[in-house]
Amino acid sequence: MSRERDPLDPKGLIRESYRIEGITEGECRSVFLDWALSLPEGQETRPAIEAHLARREGEFPDHPMTAVLRQGLETAGKPRRRGGWRSRERD
Repeated sequence: MSRERDPLDPKGLIRESYRIEGITEGECRSVFLDWALSLPEGQETRPAIEAHLARREGEFPDHPMTAVLRQGLETAGKPRRRGGWRSRERD
């Protein structure tokens, strides 16, 4: 992939994580969080993660960032139960 600006990775964080030799899963989680927080407003996380996996999973199936992206895909977009009085509120 060229060094052109990627709208799904504006800071190049995901790309660079794959280049860091010896990066750990914990470090990849930190990079993933920074990446997720830097996505443009309105950009859905799930399709962005899917695109990154499509680009890199085949070449780097055992890389820690691939594992983190898979974990992110499992939880992205899942509705969460609201607790407290809001969960009991009736219309």
